[in-house]
Parts: sequence; structure tokens; C-alpha cells
Amino acid sequence: MQEGTIADSFSVVPAPLSLIVFAMSNASNAAPKIGFVSLGCPKALVDSEQILTQLRAEGYDTAKSYDGADLVIVNTCGFIDAAVQESLDAIGEALNENGKVIVTGCLGAKKDADGDDIIMKVHPKVLAVTGPHALGEVMDAVHMHMPKPHEPFIDLVPAQGIKLTPKHYAYLKISEGCNHRCSFCIIPSMRGDLVSRPIADVMLEAENLFKAGVKELLVISQDTSAYGVDVKFRTGFWNGKPVRTHMTQLVEALGELAAHYGAWVRLHYVYPYPHVDQIIPSMAAGKVLPYLDVPLQHAHPDVLKRMKRPASGEKNIERIQAWRALCPDITIRSTFIAGFPGETEAEFEYLLDFLKEAEIDRLGCFAYSPVEGATANELPNAVPEEVREERRARVMLLQEEISKKRLQAKVGKTLRVLIDEVEASGGGVGRTASDAPEIDGVVYVKRPFEPHRKLKVGEFVNVQISTADAHDLWGAA
Repeated sequence: MQEGTIADSFSVVPAPLSLIVFAMSNASNAAPKIGFVSLGCPKALVDSEQILTQLRAEGYDTAKSYDGADLVIVNTCGFIDAAVQESLDAIGEALNENGKVIVTGCLGAKKDADGDDIIMKVHPKVLAVTGPHALGEVMDAVHMHMPKPHEPFIDLVPAQGIKLTPKHYAYLKISEGCNHRCSFCIIPSMRGDLVSRPIADVMLEAENLFKAGVKELLVISQDTSAYGVDVKFRTGFWNGKPVRTHMTQLVEALGELAAHYGAWVRLHYVYPYPHVDQIIPSMAAGKVLPYLDVPLQHAHPDVLKRMKRPASGEKNIERIQAWRALCPDITIRSTFIAGFPGETEAEFEYLLDFLKEAEIDRLGCFAYSPVEGATANELPNAVPEEVREERRARVMLLQEEISKKRLQAKVGKTLRVLIDEVEASGGGVGRTASDAPEIDGVVYVKRPFEPHRKLKVGEFVNVQISTADAHDLWGAA
């Protein structure tokens, strides 16, 4: 590389152990200008090139001086003490000269002896801090603090993306794949092992959805409880604060964001790992919905062993009782399989006894069906199809009585309801915190209290419940 020619539109100021870049492109003057300081080794230089490339691709301009920049990015080095000090000095200079600074690079991942973030401790006014090789997180911070002007002929995709759900609720996928090898499931063979999304990406998508008017965010994955396992729960950054890639911290962050927008967060596909207990207080405090979708599949230990499930029925009873003690309003949804290969009548009766004691609020049951490629197909003692279907019907008959009892307890209460549909009469159909869209029950709402004001899709209303059956509720707002 010749001195002074990184690219035709870039200029270079050589510095010991560092490369400081301030550049100006030929882009429109209306575009925000970003200053860039790159320190450290060639790996850091490549990171800087990738960030600059993405900035240019998105239409940002780059500035040739601090005072000509709308925002400055400093890519740091933290390898030796001299490099740490040089990085801290560069951050301080950028803050003094410009005031709006995003920090990335190796120093961003370092902690001091007390476990505190070094950069935030020395320079608490920086806008955001990320670790190395964090293109997505850096761009998220840029988007938050210096949005690119809207170009109607270019920016055809809304920030929240294209959604197929109604405008007032959306699904937020936090990971792909699964590390479990359940004998009845072939998802890992199709989608691979667990791959968690960077927490900054998840949070940015959540914020964009809330900004777009979403009132309910449904968190989904193959195994929500395992979020971050594949990356060893590494620390990411959101709003300049370190946040671990872990279910508990994700739920906390989503709860804070939802509270700001007056929205709901609902958790699906949560395996009952011990750390799930830590989010129940957040549900009791109203930060996220008191709703857990926990796919238990069975209760008998021997059946669960054949299923290769990471759970036991006895422990699940204890967990459910503990959750309800901490959060009496919690709703538990689950799915079960009847007639799994080798399931005896005694094992099935064990499942029925479990359901009677657990009183699962929302339940789906499926008669076992062989799936091509599933290892369960090789298990001995297959249950005849008519027996599988008969057992499924028995589960659902029992569940109907349980559901009717639990819904009857809501009669006379006033519940917050999210409206999904409106009727010409002024009433509508909605859901409580206990009802996920399309899989749970609904609330039929009349308007005797304000008969002249029609309900609106996506609004929250308080509904006084007057009637219940085994599936749905009726009331007035």
C-alpha cells in the first residue's frame, strides 16, 4: 500500500502503531459524515475497512476532520499497555474535538480488575462500545445515533423489514437450529445446530418493530432457553451498555424496551432449564408477559428418556409450582405427544396424573406420527394408530375440564386485552396476556360502557369478564 492512497477518495495520516483515517467522498452533502480513527494490527485494519465499506454502501459520507464529522468511530487496540493508553487517548481526543463517539475494537471487550468496562469507566460519554469484529453492532450504533436521511427512490424496505403478521404484533427470532437430538424430531438435520443472533441485532430489530407500531413481540426459536450457548454467552452491546448473549439478559433488555413503548413481550419454546427461574420475577413485575410456552412433550421419565428430552416429569411439577408461587398470574402453555413408541397404558396414565396435578393452562396434544429420518422410528413396541388417537382424545377431554376451570376463575375480573379484530357494532375480538395469537383462546368484547366509541385494532382496552367456556372469554369494555 502506498502512503496516502488507501482508496482514491481517502487520505492517510501515518502514526506509530496506528492508522488514523479521515476521509471525504463524493457523496451528497445531505448524507451524514462519519469520522474514523483506526488503531492497532492488520486484523483491526480489516475490521475498519469492512465498517467503512458498509458505511459507504449505505450512503454515509466520511469526514476529513473532527469538526467536519457528524459522528466519529474509534477502532481501538488493547493488546499491550501502550496500545491501551493510545486508544484511550484517541477516544478522549475524539470526545473533546467532536463529542459524538462510537468505540469498537479489542479494548471494547476488556474489563479492569473490578470487572468494569475500561472504556466506559474512563470515558462515560461515549455513545456505544463494541468488541472487535463487530460490524453489525457498530452499524446498529451508527443507525441509532446518526440515521441516514431517507431516500424514497432507494430506501424501499422499512427498518422493521417485511412482515406477514398484522401490524400490531410480530415474531422475533433470536436463534436458528437446535443442539438437542430428540428422537422424534428432525429439525437439527434441516436447520443445523444452535446459532444465536448477536444480541445487538435482536435488540435493534425489536426496537424497529416497536417504532413501527408493534404492540406485541413474540420471541421464538427452536430453543429459546439456550440462547447464547453456542457463543459462550459472550458480551454484546446495546445502547452503549454491555449485555450478555443470554436468555435472562435478553429478556431483561426486551422488557425495558417494551415498557418504553407500552408493549408486550411473550416468550415461546422455553425449555425448563434452571436459569428460566430467574425470569419469573420479571413476569411478576409486569416487565414481560407472565406467559411461558414450555414444550414438555411427556411426563413419564422412561418416555422422556426414549424421546431423549432434557427433562423429567417430577421436576417439572416442582418447577411449575415454584413459578406459580412467585407469579400467581403466570400462564403455562405446553405440547404433549400421546402414543409414543413403547408407551404403555401405565405410562400414559402417569401423564394424565401429571396433567391433573400441573393444570397446564393451554395445552396441545398430538398423536405420535412417524417422521421420515427420525430415530424414534427405530424404537420397538410401536403403539397402534387407533390407540394413539384414543389417548390423544383422552388428554384433550381432560384438558377441556382443566381449561374450563382455570378460565372460569377469570370471570368477574378486569383484564387488559389487545384488540385483533373490530366489528361493525363497535365491539371486537382480542386477547389477554394468557393468549398467544392463533394458538390460544380469544376474548369477545362488547362496548356497553362507551357504545359510541369503536374499538381499534392494535389498541389495549380493559375488559370486564362476564362469561367463560373451555377456550374463550366474553366481556365488556
